[in-house]
Amino acid sequence: MDIPLDVEVRCTDGACGKSAAIIVDPKTEQVTHVVIEVDGTRYLVPVEAIAGSTPDRIQLRWTREELTASAPFEKVALDGDGTTPLGMPGMTGASMAWPYGMDGDYMLEATAAAYMPVEQIPAGERAIHSGAYVEATDGGVGQVEEFLVDAATGRITHLVLRKGHLWGKRDVTIPLEQIDRVEDDVVYLKLDKAAIAQLRSVPVRRK
Repeated sequence: MDIPLDVEVRCTDGACGKSAAIIVDPKTEQVTHVVIEVDGTRYLVPVEAIAGSTPDRIQLRWTREELTASAPFEKVALDGDGTTPLGMPGMTGASMAWPYGMDGDYMLEATAAAYMPVEQIPAGERAIHSGAYVEATDGGVGQVEEFLVDAATGRITHLVLRKGHLWGKRDVTIPLEQIDRVEDDVVYLKLDKAAIAQLRSVPVRRK
């Protein structure tokens, strides 16, 4: 099964968003959730809700209503002094206009920390976002396009590099065991560029 990033997501009642990230459990090497963006809001969707996929599309078992009723991927956190984020209920005093608030004749600068979306990643798991960079031991080699998952076990078997990587039009599929670590949305490999160039490409299903 392909789990592509930054592609159309369709619900049972039509197009409903796009894929923005995947959530991975490093211990089991399984994808547990897909983050789907709908009209600017991101939702945390369990991988079991995926009915099928290609490198260009993800099909859900859910309706759009069911999707938008699922858990949000981002929640608003307040800053340490209790400032209320812009547009949130409970604002008193100054009427807010980002990034300033008007209080009589004075302009009050709103702190950037007042509005802080926090990603709701399950404990012990990692998020890999659309466009995450891939680094070989001797430098960058491209961006993540999708993941290939064993349908029987749910375990990731390969990542696929985005178009425009160093090897032209060929799909570059990196075996999971050659991933060293994921840090700050960067996938670090155990291989150098020369070794990656010699990898056998695993076929990726196309529409």
